[in-house]
Formats: sequence, C-alpha cells, structure tokens
Amino acid sequence: MASENTSFHEGPWAAVLLSPLKLAFSLGLGLVVILLVALSIDWVVVSRVWPDGVDRLRGLLAADLGHGIALAARQGRAAGEITGPANLLYGVVFEVTGIHDMGLRFAEPSALSIPDTVVRRAYLAHREAIETAMVGTQLLGVRFATFVRFVPLLLLLYAVGTADGLTERAIRRSCGGRESASLYHRAKYLQVVALGLGGVALLVWPGPVAWELCAGVIVVVTGGLARMQWAFYKKHL
Repeated sequence: MASENTSFHEGPWAAVLLSPLKLAFSLGLGLVVILLVALSIDWVVVSRVWPDGVDRLRGLLAADLGHGIALAARQGRAAGEITGPANLLYGVVFEVTGIHDMGLRFAEPSALSIPDTVVRRAYLAHREAIETAMVGTQLLGVRFATFVRFVPLLLLLYAVGTADGLTERAIRRSCGGRESASLYHRAKYLQVVALGLGGVALLVWPGPVAWELCAGVIVVVTGGLARMQWAFYKKHL
C-alpha cells in the first residue's frame, strides 16, 4: 500500500495523467532536433557541396513529393496525406513565426520604414539560408509523410515476427531448449536502433532516397529482430 505521504507526482494517478504529456514533449523535442539536424545538413550541402545550391534542393523536394504522392495513390490515399504534413510543418516554423509574411512584404517594391529597411537588409543578406531552411522544412515533412506510408507493413511484419518467435519459444520450452535474456534485450534494443537511426537517416539524407529499398530493409530487419526478441522471452506468458 502506498504511503499517505507520497507526493502526487510519485503516485500511480500521476503516472497515468502525465505519461501522455511526457510522450508528447519527447516527440516534439525529437522533431525539433531532427529538423535542426536536417536543416544543418541541407545548408552545408547547398552552400559547400552542390554548385546549383537551392535549385537542387528544390528538385529533390519535387522528386520526393512526386514519389510520395504516387505511393499514397497506390495505397488508395489522397495526395493531401503527403502534402498536409509538409504544409503543417512549414506553417508552424515559418508562418506562425511571421518569416513567410516577412519575405512577401520585403519582395514588394513599396517604401518601408527605417526599422523594416534594416530588417530587410538582414533578410536579403541571409536569403539563401532562409530559402534553404524553407525548402528543407517542406522536404522533411514530405519524407516523414512518405515514411509513415510504410507503417502498416511494419506492423504486419512485426506481428508475423512476434507470432513466429512465440511459436519457436513454445517449441523450445517443450523440448527443454535454452532461453536467453541477453538475446531478448539485445533484439529489443536493436529494434529501436533500426527504427530510430534508420528512420532519421532517411529523413535527413541530402540526396535521393530509394524508399522501397531503404524503408523495406528497415521494416524487414525490425520484423526479424521482433522474432528473435519473442523467441528468447524468458518469463511465463
């Protein structure tokens, strides 16, 4: 029985109520970190590697957008499921902050006040970096929406791997085979590595992505690791 002196944040009700908030905060923070990493990589390749700069990044966005829309169409989904996340992310980063409207206002030839003139000069001085960030943000949104298209396949292979692993576990237990907690935990953590690092690499890669190949490998590896995880599960079900 819990002590009466236990504070609210240590009680079971607090864990239930705060878990969604903690999850939302972690996901939001992770998205911000991924966005910063992606924009940093985009800026390096645009300013230091690609001779055609932002134009090549725009071409990459157009190619990924077309591929994502085609993939959504094959699944019977609308194009808005690809463009929606990109527009939402762009709106949060640039429209809510006023950077988008600022660019439109500075593009007009009308006279500006002295403070606006100073800001306009700073904006024009960093226009390439701002355009890179705008295109890169939309590219990240498109790639995230495209990666989500593979979630049903991921869930299917995870379920198949889990069922096959539990079947192998039951056979081995009935035959007196060994169990391994170390293999169970390694397989479990490697799934996080495969999904986390693999997914982030697809999102921030500064070049064309073969989605069927790359995402397919991540999904298959995750399903295989799920099979290994549950095949060596030691506790009674």
